[in-house]
Amino acid sequence: MSLSQECQQPLVSVIIPTYNRPDYLKQAIGSAIKQTYQNIEIIVSDNCSEENTQAIVASFGDSRIRFWRHQQNVGMLANQQHGFKMARGKYVASLHDDDMWNEDFLAKLVPPLEENPDLIIAFCDQYIIDANGIINDIGTEENTRGYKRDKLAKGIHQPFYKIGLVDKSIPTAASCLIRNNLVDWDSIPPEVGGMWDLYLTYLCCISGYGAYYYPERLTRYRAHEQTDTMLSGSRDVQAKIRKAKSEMFCYQVFMEDARLQQFRTYFQQKWLEANTTFGIGLLRSEQIAVARPYFWQALRKQKFNTRTLVALALSFTPKILANKLIGFSK
Repeated sequence: MSLSQECQQPLVSVIIPTYNRPDYLKQAIGSAIKQTYQNIEIIVSDNCSEENTQAIVASFGDSRIRFWRHQQNVGMLANQQHGFKMARGKYVASLHDDDMWNEDFLAKLVPPLEENPDLIIAFCDQYIIDANGIINDIGTEENTRGYKRDKLAKGIHQPFYKIGLVDKSIPTAASCLIRNNLVDWDSIPPEVGGMWDLYLTYLCCISGYGAYYYPERLTRYRAHEQTDTMLSGSRDVQAKIRKAKSEMFCYQVFMEDARLQQFRTYFQQKWLEANTTFGIGLLRSEQIAVARPYFWQALRKQKFNTRTLVALALSFTPKILANKLIGFSK
């Protein structure tokens, strides 16, 4: 591609939030630099890592990389948002520091947005890889089917409430491109926590603009021991509590949005499930009195739920026996 052609391309901001994963970070940055679509800026936002992240960034010798280091750990969401707010591009894309893109990721997702000004987001399918970067074929197929991308038609979807918020087909955190000026990054509240990607999908859904699906696996999502959902022991409990609390907030917002009333029953069910999960997390943290109201609340709004009933019963069970039985909640 000639220099004049490259200058005519819209700028894409690649946001890479990072924290203490230097080896993975090198691979993530490398996959961004190798994009065949070259008019990009790469924003690395470091959440006060113990490692010398700036040295890693400098080792690439690429003027397109912008680096920011927080002087203290501001949390995952704030670090992610800071990167978005630094973005100067017409389009933005999030690339987690442990994930990677195929070389043609941007080259295939920019054109649909350029050709259709009524679109806010373009997204694709993804590979699942392990800690060593090896593709998990079974996990990849399960991921595609689980999020119903195997049945999703190529092209424009408008509105896209169902595929975005019910089927969750849009991998907002790792495999999409968003029109930057249509999102108010300050409108993502801190309560969404680790569910920021779902809330961002919500903001895109209610914008009135459409989504474009490119049915090809153009990104590589890494599932490994540092992923929140794969933690164990007390860290696992805290991860579940954080996730459930974020889910309760998001689904409460969705339930109250008049534009989403046709899906209110689904959102309420997810909200109730999150209440139970949150309560179970509190039980496992031995906060029994705090946990019970969440079980009662879930039971009042649904006729019968075995998981919630068992959890409530365990809150009245002697501690030694409860500790043996609480594994059901995993």
